[in-house]
Amino acid sequence: MPDRKKIAAVITSYFPYSHADVIVTKFLKGIPTDAGLVKPRVEIASIYLDQIDRRDIGQSLAWWHGVPIYQSIRAALTLGGNELAVDGVLLIGEHGDYPKDEMGRHMYPRRALFEQICGVFASSGRSVPVFNDKHLSYNWEDARWMYDRAKDLSVPFMAGSSLPLGWRKPFLEYPPEAPVDEALAIGYSDIEAYGYHALETLQCMVERRPGGETGVVNVQFLEGEAVWEAGRQGRWSKGLAEAACAAIEEKPDGPMERHCLNPAAFLIEYRDGLRAAVLMLNGYVSDFAYAGKSRGQVEACEFYLQRGFPFGHFSYLSLNVEEMFVTGQPTYPVERTLLTTGLIDAVMRSRYQGQERLETPHLGIAYRSYGTIPWRPTGPRPSGATVEIWPPR
Repeated sequence: MPDRKKIAAVITSYFPYSHADVIVTKFLKGIPTDAGLVKPRVEIASIYLDQIDRRDIGQSLAWWHGVPIYQSIRAALTLGGNELAVDGVLLIGEHGDYPKDEMGRHMYPRRALFEQICGVFASSGRSVPVFNDKHLSYNWEDARWMYDRAKDLSVPFMAGSSLPLGWRKPFLEYPPEAPVDEALAIGYSDIEAYGYHALETLQCMVERRPGGETGVVNVQFLEGEAVWEAGRQGRWSKGLAEAACAAIEEKPDGPMERHCLNPAAFLIEYRDGLRAAVLMLNGYVSDFAYAGKSRGQVEACEFYLQRGFPFGHFSYLSLNVEEMFVTGQPTYPVERTLLTTGLIDAVMRSRYQGQERLETPHLGIAYRSYGTIPWRPTGPRPSGATVEIWPPR
């Protein structure tokens, strides 16, 4: 394909099944979808690797596909010259040997990497689209800085999880301006890494309510017996939790309380009065789900992620990111990820501070959801090229 947009990939670590592998490798080899293998409309023109893992595949893939690896972010964005020479940047700041802080937050250097990217934009006098994988930063201050810096430099900016682009069974999406009376998401695994995914599951649904998103006024983390007690007190809806869990196919028989010995919950109050919750149910489920009440009716769906390569949910994430690279326009608002970044930061702080409820005036983030998404799964489960044998490495 002639005249394809040139993309720089700025990566913390690149090994099998890492986020670099499930995103950047698709831009090198092709993007498997339910409808078939899609040839990328952009090309990876350069790679920067912050760390070389002992399982590294980034160097061999780069050699095989003729992609140069540069020793600095500046060189990767200028292709070894003096001025910005690419049309977009993939910032994959997930995985690698980085410490955790006292709150248990994984200190991936996303701001540090983004700051260097923006430095090249500033010195070159122009900006190109950037996608930041997952939440913007492990802490709110850096996340807000990234958002504001992107605004200052007019950077088309996208970020976030693959969860909103997974398979939904049954398919559920509120029309714009649909009222949401109550909402709840189900998640599992690590509180920060996967709790963030559960928050994006929740937020991509509730952001479509009348007037758009208005932000969050307080957040509280609960753990253990305090979670079940909060349910008995009506602080989260047992009915919505049961509806959401009923949508998950793979789970043991019996109630959640029997299987989940150490539950966790995030209780969230929005500025417009909506109350929502996330339940992390390790031992009971290993999938995500959502349930909400709108106009008195409870609706629920499973958010399904493909187990094993090629992890096709990242195909749809990649295609929507590619759409931004081609058009110059984000396909959904980065403000969603700014808000969910602030939420997971508040969750981790509440946990560290003894499950204290935290007021969050800084999370008064207002925005409107997208109209339509150009790329998303069409069925309830992976099919087509997403279940075919991936080309050998």
